[in-house]
Amino acid sequence: MADSNPPPTVPGGGAGPAANATAAAASSAPNTAATYKAPTPNPALRMMGIPGLPKKLPSRNWMIFFAITGSLSAAIVYDKREKNRATAKWTRAVSHLACEPIASPTQLPRRLTIFLESPPTDGLRVAQDHFTEYVKPILAASGLDWEFVQGRKEGDVRAAVAERIRRTRGPDATDTPQTQEEMVRELRQKNGTPEYEGIKGDIVIGRHTWKEYVRGLHEGWLGPLTAPAVPVPEPQVTPLEAAEATSGGVEGEKAPDQPEEESKEKAEEKPEQKPERPPQPPPYNTTNDYPTSHLPMLIPAEFSPSTPITFPHILGFSHTFTRLRRFLNRRYLADDIGREVAAVCFAAAREYREDTSTTGSEQQTALEEEEADWPKSVWKEAKPKETEKDSIATTTPPEKIWTSPMVLDPRIALRMRRFEMQPADEARAKEIVVPEEEIEGWIKGSVRSTWRWAVSKPEPDPSWVDE
Repeated sequence: MADSNPPPTVPGGGAGPAANATAAAASSAPNTAATYKAPTPNPALRMMGIPGLPKKLPSRNWMIFFAITGSLSAAIVYDKREKNRATAKWTRAVSHLACEPIASPTQLPRRLTIFLESPPTDGLRVAQDHFTEYVKPILAASGLDWEFVQGRKEGDVRAAVAERIRRTRGPDATDTPQTQEEMVRELRQKNGTPEYEGIKGDIVIGRHTWKEYVRGLHEGWLGPLTAPAVPVPEPQVTPLEAAEATSGGVEGEKAPDQPEEESKEKAEEKPEQKPERPPQPPPYNTTNDYPTSHLPMLIPAEFSPSTPITFPHILGFSHTFTRLRRFLNRRYLADDIGREVAAVCFAAAREYREDTSTTGSEQQTALEEEEADWPKSVWKEAKPKETEKDSIATTTPPEKIWTSPMVLDPRIALRMRRFEMQPADEARAKEIVVPEEEIEGWIKGSVRSTWRWAVSKPEPDPSWVDE
C-alpha cells in the first residue's frame, strides 16, 4: 500500500529540504553502541569466581514458585530440627537411669512390653516405623529392656493378652504346650537367676490396640481357663449324596491298595509349602458375661501399669491437607510421646480416673479422637467367614472390637493403673538445653566441621622452611 503522505518533491527529482535535514540529523547523532561502557563487576565477587548478579528480579511466576518452594522447605527443615530437639530432650531426661547400679550382676533388668498392631486397612510396618521413630530412642537411652507383642489383624492382641493372663492363673490348666518364654523362665529358676522385682509396665500404641488390650484383660481374668465347647452342626446329607457315598465305599473296598512306593513318590513331587500361621483362638467370653463372672482367688490387687501412646494415622487422597498439616507439626507429636514414654521409664503410676468432660472413664476415652481417622470400611458389619474342618462347614463370625464400644467391669477397671509424669521430673526436663550440634542437619554440620577444621589447622613449623 502506498504511503498516504509521501515526502514532498522538488522539480527535477529528489527529496525536499525537510527530508534532507532529517537524514543529516540522523547521520550527525552520536553512536550509543560505540560509547557504551560495561559496568565494573564487584572485585570481591570476581575474586571468588562468582559472576555478576542480575540487575532485575525474576518474573512473577518464578517469584511465586521460589516463594512456595522456599517456604515449604523451610517449614520441613524447621519441624524436623525441632522434632529431633524434643526427642533429644526426653532422651537426656532418662539417660541417668542407664547408669544406676543393679543389685547383683546376674539380676535381670526391668522389662517392658510393647503392644503393636496393624492400623485399620494398613500393614504392621507402619506401626513398627512409628515405634522406631518416636518411642525407641527414649527407651534405648534409659537402658531398659522390652519385648514385643505384635498383631497383624483385628483380635491378635486380644488373644495374646488373654492367653498370657490365663497362663499366670493356672499354667497346668491350659491345654496349650509350653512356650519358649516359659521354658527360658524355668531354666533361669533352675540356675538361680533372680527376676526383676518391681514395676514393669506395658506400652500400648494406638487406639485400636488399646481397645484389644483392655478386652484381653477382661477375657483373661473373667473368662474360663479352657476354651468353651463350640457346637458343631451335623452335616445335612441328601439321599442322592448318601447313595453316591455308599456306592463309592463299595467300589473302594474292591479296589486294590496302592503300593507304598507310589505314595512316597507323589509326596516327594509336591512342593514344600510355607507353614501357615496358627488360627486366631476365639474369645472365651463376651462382654455380656462380665457381670456374672467370678474373680479368681489369686488376682492381684493392682495390675501392671500401662500407658496408651497416640498413633495418628489417616489414609486417602481427600485427606491430603490433613496429612500435610500433621507432617509439618511432628515436633508436637514427638514431645507428647516423649513425655509419655519418659513417664513409663520413671515408673511413677496412679489409678485411672473418671473423665469429667465426658460420661466415660479414662480408659474409655483414651485416644478416642483417632477413631475419626479410620476408613469407612472398618465400620461396616463383619460378615461371617466359612471354614472347613473335618469336612464340615462351620460359621465363625469374628468379634468386632475396634468399632464396638469399650465395656469395662468395675472390678477390673479399678485394678488398672497408668504411668504419670511427676512434677519434679517435668521441671527437670524443661531445664535441659539440647546443643545445636546434636540436632543440626548434614549441610549445617558439614559447614561447621569445615570451618572448625580450617580454624584449628596448625601453622607450619618455621624450621621446615629452608633458609
